[in-house]
Amino acid sequence: MNRTRRDRDPQGRARSARPRDGLGRPLPYGAPGVARQPEGVVRTARETVREAQRLLDAGMPFHAHEVFEDAWKSGAEDERDLWQGLAQLAVGLTHAARGNAAGGARLLLRGAERITAHGPAHGIDVSGLAAWARELAVRTEGPVDPAAEAPRLTAP
Repeated sequence: MNRTRRDRDPQGRARSARPRDGLGRPLPYGAPGVARQPEGVVRTARETVREAQRLLDAGMPFHAHEVFEDAWKSGAEDERDLWQGLAQLAVGLTHAARGNAAGGARLLLRGAERITAHGPAHGIDVSGLAAWARELAVRTEGPVDPAAEAPRLTAP
C-alpha cells in the first residue's frame, strides 16, 4: 500500500505545511504564500472583531474565519453560535470569492440564520450582517472581490 506522509504539528496533529493563497487555497510546496493565522489564539471579543475586520478589509475572509474559529473554541459556551455564525459568513464570502456561488450562498444564509438566532453582542451589527449575507447570497453568480464585498462587523 502506498501511503503519503502527512504534515504534523509538534503535538502530532495533522497540519498541512503547504503554503496557501489569500483565499486559503493550498499552493504547491515551496511556492510563496500568504502567512497563515496562528491557531488557538485566545483574544477578547473586541480583539477578535478588530482582527477579523482587518482581515476582511484586506480581502482575506478565509483568515478571518480562522480568527472566529479561535473565538468559538475558546469563548463562552453561550456565545458559540455567534462566533460559528460569523465564521460561516467569512467562509461563505471565501467560497463566493473562489467562484463557488452555490456553496457560498448556502454558508452565507446558514451564518445569517445562526447569528440572528443569537442576537447582538459585543457591538456586532447582527441585523446588518444578516442583511448583507442574504443580499450577497442572492446576487452572487461568479467570483466576487472579497475586499470590495467585505462586511462591516460593527455598526457605524
